[in-house]
Amino acid sequence: MTFLLNCAKGILIGSGAILPGISSGVLCIIFGIYEKLLDSIIHFFRDIKSNIKFLLPIVIGVAIGILIFSNFLNYFLINFPIQLKSIFIGLILGSIPSLIREANKKSEFKPIFLLYTLFAFLFGVFLVVLEKYIPNSNINSTFSFFYLFLAGFIMSVGIIVPGISSTIILMLMGVYNTYISSISTLYFPVLIPMGLGLIIGCFIFMKFTDFLLNNFFEKTFYSIIGFSLGSILVLMPDISFNLTAIVSLLCIVLGFLLFSLFGKK
Repeated sequence: MTFLLNCAKGILIGSGAILPGISSGVLCIIFGIYEKLLDSIIHFFRDIKSNIKFLLPIVIGVAIGILIFSNFLNYFLINFPIQLKSIFIGLILGSIPSLIREANKKSEFKPIFLLYTLFAFLFGVFLVVLEKYIPNSNINSTFSFFYLFLAGFIMSVGIIVPGISSTIILMLMGVYNTYISSISTLYFPVLIPMGLGLIIGCFIFMKFTDFLLNNFFEKTFYSIIGFSLGSILVLMPDISFNLTAIVSLLCIVLGFLLFSLFGKK
């Protein structure tokens, strides 16, 4: 049961690396595996058997999410964007109480910690505004091996740091459409350099995030809470006060309840 549950989490995390406005890091936080995921990868050789047991279903799920189910979720994002985004908003809101408890588990709450939350939240707002002015590149654009490697490297920030969408980073660099097209067609001349940059970048930024959690735990976690709240603004659908608004509210409640179910599991 644990294997299948972690595999399901991996599917959604993998999809978060593709769908606009959704942060894989936030999904890891929502499912309560962020810290353990960092620790298992960084210290993989410390306990190989245990780490493989934990990482394998997640890696399988991520691969499925990127290659197969991302198209499934993308269908819902296109045809039912309000409902899908509202469910994710509910998931994020449902995770906040547990994030606060996690942030306070090593020391007592101090009001100054909220400054880190506010700063991270405002940065999330900045990304929302920025996304509206980012033009999409042409799918047929050509890029050098080094530029694609650099795009993958910088993209890793959005994979590791909760609340920062990797798709926004790729849009800024003008390679988002090329990236999506290459995944759907398995075009390796693009996927290989981006993959190499992504792997190296993820390892570096995981080490950095692990350092922050070990030395500035409360400040880092309250910043993560701010990034998570900021990601809600990215997902916030455009709705009017009618039946659609009611459906959206119900989906938010559904997402909140789904997180409660995952939390108990």
